[in-house]
Amino acid sequence: MLKATLRSFFAHKGRMALSALAVLLSVAFVAGTLIFSDTLSRTFDHLFSSTSADVTVGPRREFDANDERYSGTVATLPASLAARAAKVDGVAAAHVDVAVGNTTVVDRRNRPVGPTTGAPTLALNWYRSDRSPVEITSGRAPGGPGETVIDADTAHRRHVRIGDTLRVVAAPGTFPAKVVGIATFTTTNPGAALLFFDTPTAQARLLGRTGAATAISVDAAPGVGNTRLKQRLAADLGPGYEIRTQGEQAKTAAEQLGSFLDVLKYALLGFAGIAVLVGVFLILNTFSMLVAQRTRELGLLRAVGASRRQVNRSVLVEALLLGLVGSTLGLAAGFGLALLLMRLIGKAGVSLKASELVFNWPTPVAAYTVGVLVTMVSAYLPARRAGRTTPMAALAEAGVPPSKSLRLRTAVGAVVTAAGAAALAAAATGGRAGDAALMLGAGVVLTLIGMVVLGPLLARPVVRTVGGAFPAVFGAVGRISQRNALRNPRRTGATAAALMIGLALVGGLTVVGTSMAGSIDQEIDQTLGADYTVQNGVGRPFPPQVTERVRSTPGVGTVIRERVVPARIEAGGHSEKVLVIAADPELDQGLRPKYRAGSTARGLAPGRIVVNGEYADKRGLGIGDSVSVRFSRTRSQKLTIGAITPSQKNQAVGNGTNPVIGMDTLERNVPGVLDAVVMADAAPGTDKAHVRTALEKALASFPQVQVRDQADYKDLVRGQINVLLGLVYGLLGLAIVIAVLGVVNTLALSVIERTREIGLLRAIGLSRRQLRRMIRLESVVIAVFGALLGLALGLGWGVAAQRILALKGMKVLEIPWPTILTVMVGSVVIGLVAALLPALRASRMNVLAAIAHE
Repeated sequence: MLKATLRSFFAHKGRMALSALAVLLSVAFVAGTLIFSDTLSRTFDHLFSSTSADVTVGPRREFDANDERYSGTVATLPASLAARAAKVDGVAAAHVDVAVGNTTVVDRRNRPVGPTTGAPTLALNWYRSDRSPVEITSGRAPGGPGETVIDADTAHRRHVRIGDTLRVVAAPGTFPAKVVGIATFTTTNPGAALLFFDTPTAQARLLGRTGAATAISVDAAPGVGNTRLKQRLAADLGPGYEIRTQGEQAKTAAEQLGSFLDVLKYALLGFAGIAVLVGVFLILNTFSMLVAQRTRELGLLRAVGASRRQVNRSVLVEALLLGLVGSTLGLAAGFGLALLLMRLIGKAGVSLKASELVFNWPTPVAAYTVGVLVTMVSAYLPARRAGRTTPMAALAEAGVPPSKSLRLRTAVGAVVTAAGAAALAAAATGGRAGDAALMLGAGVVLTLIGMVVLGPLLARPVVRTVGGAFPAVFGAVGRISQRNALRNPRRTGATAAALMIGLALVGGLTVVGTSMAGSIDQEIDQTLGADYTVQNGVGRPFPPQVTERVRSTPGVGTVIRERVVPARIEAGGHSEKVLVIAADPELDQGLRPKYRAGSTARGLAPGRIVVNGEYADKRGLGIGDSVSVRFSRTRSQKLTIGAITPSQKNQAVGNGTNPVIGMDTLERNVPGVLDAVVMADAAPGTDKAHVRTALEKALASFPQVQVRDQADYKDLVRGQINVLLGLVYGLLGLAIVIAVLGVVNTLALSVIERTREIGLLRAIGLSRRQLRRMIRLESVVIAVFGALLGLALGLGWGVAAQRILALKGMKVLEIPWPTILTVMVGSVVIGLVAALLPALRASRMNVLAAIAHE
């Protein structure tokens, strides 16, 4: 039996090629993701560990650096600590560190020098150290207030040369800096742009005060352990600082990056899972058709003594071989995918080399587990079907697959689909977002399973309807193609199911995306009253000079500022971290905030706060009650609730869930916070277009900020959503590609199965052209069937998801009809493309040989 199995596998290897390709693609996505994420993690771990000092002394933070970036403030400590630290026993050297991330640098043409991918432009002080991530390879170190050194990657990308003068826009002010040196990375380039200044310049120009530092780097003397040195420094410097060893500092940095890497990793693996699920249908169909085509062969094996178990095992061994071959090729392709991902991330400035690829043991284990397991599971049902075939029945049927009743399948599918539809309905009508989201997940899974089970039953009416015009338009060829698609509804349903999954996700996500954009458009119309909004393009605060320019622009009337700071709010014994919005008292003129109780004047008065209705209800709070708010620089402050916004998300005040305070309250607790948003109105009687032009001209020297009106704001939001959807569509494209391979495989095996029939059709006058058309029409009707099922599912999922978003204030439901129409047209194209090779092969058959085929 083993010899027979191996001979059968190699005899039919061409028929299994597309199934192997599906395994290859699924495994490649899994392996490539793991190799890429492991490489990225190890590379940054090495970067952090190799560039961190033996011990780092930093300011004690109430909040982490990610939270503080919203305010634009920089936590500092006295630079004199370096001298104190240098005197501690076991210290070889102590250096003052100045590092500021909220910096913009432009060249002589006023173009930003930093990365455009969201990575920061870091301004630092220069000093010689073995742990520096860069070394000067051209020019010299900065030696005065007007000199700087720039990293080589940024210089190359932005065509900056030694002798060029750059303009640095920092929080304390704007200043020119002449490039006197180029520094090359000695480690991995993390994607940021680096500019170095001498220490006095960095302190004065970046921090706004001399004698300050953002950290103190301490080098241990030979023979002194980092942990021991940390203890000595803590004893000498006192409890007011955060002191970390090299390992602790690297671990903290890696943890902050790790959350992003985990999201990326699991997102890619999620799409790989979808590709695996689609591949199951392809492999299941392949083995079902191969078993049906080998009915006579399997019957002969049973007749000469092979048991059911042996026949079953024979098919599973073929599946095992297919899984091993596909997994091995997929693992190799995973390296290629990892290199492609490295090249893509290189576009963002992160320099990874092919020689740095990390291949950990979990990668091959996951690759072979996925590939082999998926193939074995997919082949199990066809294998059982093969084992149950009796010798006499197999010989009598001569290759015709058995026809079974769909009653049980219909009953199971109807029950599961009804349960899924009920879960989706419960999600759409639920009152709590958390419970509704769980029901949505259950509804998606159940309706997907139900539609897969009901696929063969639905194939008959849908295919008859979709192909109903074929006989009238294409005559006998159209009638035959329609009947061919209906000949085996199980096969048609399984083939269409693979395409259905990818298109269902596309349809559902598109409904959610367009509904979110429509809701935000409506929210902007209802709440944004200001004529213009000035913001940083990447969401960071900007220097005070920007606001001053806006105020001094001719034709500008009211100007309203918004700032953001991290804080902790406590009420009823519960404490939580939040971002607090601070706004000017004239907020009503820039926005149209809604309140359940109170008003803007009362809520933004000194010592007052505005809270969201959901938070107030949860904590049992009302107007006049107090909450404790702890800012980064002051102890807990008692603030009185002066206004309460509605429970649903209200974009007008912050993002609806953030507490809001007045600018006076903020200045009293956290002075020096930078503006995050500036809203401005054109003065009465002025031309708004002229005022906008004047604003853009006034802010031309600050390219990091943009002036937007309501239409621009809507375009910005829609553009961000479209970018996200485009990325998701690109990843889902893998699943659709595998689904297309499934259609190709089904048609190719169907052509082999119908070889004699095709020969007879050709003998009675069917031309090659008509034969190709017949197969193309069959392919199109299967693809359109899958698209209809997928879009129906996707619309149901999308509508249910939108109703959950409505609980958060996004009440607009938009059905993307242009996208749906595009998908339908695309399904026709998919059908035509999938039929090319099978139709060509069928048309080239020798008529006499085809008739003689058994």
